[in-house]
Amino acid sequence: MIAFIDDHREAYGVEPICKVLPIAPSTYHAHIAQRIDASKRSARAQRDAELKIEVQRVFAENFGVYGVRKVWRQLRREGFTVARCTVERLMASLGLQGAIRGKPVRTTISDKAVACPLDHVNRQFHALRPNALWVSDFTYVATWAGFVYVAFVIDAYARRIVGWRVSRTAHASFVLDALEQALHDRRPAHRGGLVHHSDRGSQGGFKRSSQHPGGGGCDGHSKAAVGSVWASAVAVTGSAACGGTR
Repeated sequence: MIAFIDDHREAYGVEPICKVLPIAPSTYHAHIAQRIDASKRSARAQRDAELKIEVQRVFAENFGVYGVRKVWRQLRREGFTVARCTVERLMASLGLQGAIRGKPVRTTISDKAVACPLDHVNRQFHALRPNALWVSDFTYVATWAGFVYVAFVIDAYARRIVGWRVSRTAHASFVLDALEQALHDRRPAHRGGLVHHSDRGSQGGFKRSSQHPGGGGCDGHSKAAVGSVWASAVAVTGSAACGGTR
């Protein structure tokens, strides 16, 4: 909002803009005063400005490959008293990231050319009874033998994993196996209104889980947008339980 007011203050003035935006004119003027005089900033903001210079220096001196842990340890060796979480926050604000070994893993790759069910949940992940709304997703877990993929189905009513499967590759069958296990174990009533919801992943035929199985108590399928944080908010419970990474 501060940047927006800066861009339009000459045309409309500060007070008229602040009447529309949820910000007081005094708050805006305080930000401007801190921008001009660094001594008026909070103690944390002043220390962050000092540490950012050191973080950038350590990162540049080590060819831009150091991650949070190594930058933090180097600063500690040089006598700086700083927490690891602070270094992580400052590096994120500066857009600095260390080198990552191996190839990044993507779990959601959408095929926009393929038709998919509509989003019947609309971010309302609340169920009044069991077997009313199931949320599914899959993630990957690092092991000594390499990455493995874990698919899981969660009952939104109890936030409980009702079906799961593990696979070395991200293909459709192990996602469907997790749904089949949930249907077999919970045996929801046919035409009982059960909705199975997931994001629009289609990696390795993942899209097939939106049409299969046609019966067995699962009366509807629903899909959110690609990588929707709201769709993943419930599924992250299962991801954390599996030790996975989103």
